[in-house]
Amino acid sequence: MLEQALAGGFAEPVFGAQATFRALMDALANPGRPQVLGAVLDAPAGLAPELAAVALTLCDHDTAVWLDPDLMEVEAILAWVRFHTAAPLTSDPSRAAFALVSSAAALPRFDHFALGTDEYPDRSTIIALLLPSLSGGPELALRGPGIDGHLHIAPHGLPDDFLGLWGQNRDRFPRGIDLLLLGGGEVMGLPRTTRISLEAH
Repeated sequence: MLEQALAGGFAEPVFGAQATFRALMDALANPGRPQVLGAVLDAPAGLAPELAAVALTLCDHDTAVWLDPDLMEVEAILAWVRFHTAAPLTSDPSRAAFALVSSAAALPRFDHFALGTDEYPDRSTIIALLLPSLSGGPELALRGPGIDGHLHIAPHGLPDDFLGLWGQNRDRFPRGIDLLLLGGGEVMGLPRTTRISLEAH
């Protein structure tokens, strides 16, 4: 177990963290436009490289992290996250700065997470959700800051009630979660300011 925890991480730690951070920030600044997570890394079995990259880049000793139940069941994943990020793990999503979710089936309702306050909206959870693919699903239209007019996306594997959940999240603005969709070595950002519908209006 110790050997599994010590192994892995970015092949080039400084470059990997910088490149991934840039991709994550670009994804949130340009909603709906996939960004490549090109840094080479090694993670334990059961932890997708995309989720591992988010953990290595964003999580530290000051940021509580929530892992979905499937991830929490794997001791090698827990040991790896603890060793490589020093982040405290929490079983309470409402206390999490970041959440790593390995599938839509393991995703709680957004209002279970930290939503921030009107005075401190940044005290909310950023959810990193792994999907089978960022394309091939039902077509959705995005509008809002960072989008010129509207933009169409089609991520595959979102929750069936995603539009309803996202509408409730938007209604809480400036409170609410921000979402990072991951798949195929890429990340797509959906900040809380983004309006999502089935078709452009």
